Amino acid sequence: MSVPVATLKTRVAAISIFASAGMAATKFVVGVAIGSLALISEALHSSVDLVATVITWLVVRVSDQPADEEHHYGHGKIESLSALGVIALLYVLAGGIVVQAWSHLRDGAPPPTISAVPFVVLLVDIAVNFWRARALHRTARDTRSQALEADALHFASDVFGSSAVIIGLALSGLGFAWGDAAAAMGVAILISILGLRLGRSTIETLLDRAPEGAAAKATAAIRTLPGVIDVERLRVRLVGSTHFIDAIVQVPRTWPIDRIEEIKRRAQDAVTNALGDADLTFTAVPVARDNESVRERIMVIARNSGLAIHHVTVHDLGGKLTVSIDLEVDGGMPLTQAHEIAHTLEHNIRDEFGADVEVDTHIEPLEPELPFGTDAPPGRVAEIAQALSRFAADGAIHDIHNVRVRDTEAGEIVNFHCRAAPSMSVIRVHENVDAIERALRRAYPSVKRVISHAEPPYAD
Repeated sequence: MSVPVATLKTRVAAISIFASAGMAATKFVVGVAIGSLALISEALHSSVDLVATVITWLVVRVSDQPADEEHHYGHGKIESLSALGVIALLYVLAGGIVVQAWSHLRDGAPPPTISAVPFVVLLVDIAVNFWRARALHRTARDTRSQALEADALHFASDVFGSSAVIIGLALSGLGFAWGDAAAAMGVAILISILGLRLGRSTIETLLDRAPEGAAAKATAAIRTLPGVIDVERLRVRLVGSTHFIDAIVQVPRTWPIDRIEEIKRRAQDAVTNALGDADLTFTAVPVARDNESVRERIMVIARNSGLAIHHVTVHDLGGKLTVSIDLEVDGGMPLTQAHEIAHTLEHNIRDEFGADVEVDTHIEPLEPELPFGTDAPPGRVAEIAQALSRFAADGAIHDIHNVRVRDTEAGEIVNFHCRAAPSMSVIRVHENVDAIERALRRAYPSVKRVISHAEPPYAD
């Protein structure tokens, strides 16, 4: 069973508290007992680690809280702020150690009392800190937690610091009085180097520097999606463990909105798979593709004007383009207003294809929405079904079935299914079905509209 990220980070930070407390107390007691500045300095270093670990434990509990009305990008940057605070503590400690070590060297302080006890304590400390540093670093990498990364560096610095103290105590035991103070200075220098390394990455995060390689991975993931023409611009910033991505993506202008929404959903999944925790803001920019047909371009022109058109036919007459369009407008609209709409549409088409294009627009009333209707009596349905079968007799269309008749304020609406030979072309099917529909409307003037559905013999 996988452990939630927030739980894992809190658990690792809590264990680190006990490790820091135990080793800091032990080193301080032994350091005071034998009079070793290096060991006391390392104990103080571990004490700062303890304070840092407590801060980390508190911070990770806050940083994983979800976004709210005041913090739209979550609370992840509190980890970066806490890391800066811990770095400041480390530099204060390093400065104090250097001052005290220089005082020991200048005044000729007596060397520490050498025994096996400090060496045993330091070896145990190295083993514990090495184990905790690896565990913290692994968890910090998996959860992208800067607070845990800072804690991992502290434990790593303890490993090197304890090693320096062992060398200093050994030098003191061999008669080099300056060994202990020199080891203390070595601990201070090590603290400073590690603080500089962590401070650089933390400041880069606070300045919204894009994580290394994240933009390239996100761009590549989005470009592989069907329907994506290109990625115009992509920006990434890291807040806590979450990659916030702003992408401007080119998509086909002929695609409907629901297909564009599907691209957005797939893009979110793609960047999540590529980067882990990701929050994508996807801006779709409709663009013309090189392979757009003339009909598609005309449909885009009409759609951008909010017009309903159909039966778009296009012919190329020796280099001259001719276009015929059925334009639907409100049936109650005055002809002058309808003509103006048609004229504007024709003008826009000529702007797209050239002034010499020939455009003819057939104006017809927009089919009204019929929100209310009732099923016709069974007798009427049977009568219409028989008429349909009669009109289809001896023709290519047969097996009239699933006939439905609805009464509406505008007239009767008839739906039916029929069958045709599987090899018959769509054009021939349409011609035959259209003939049946016209015959039905002539025989029954009350029929407002006929909708047919042709299918092969084996269809359900």
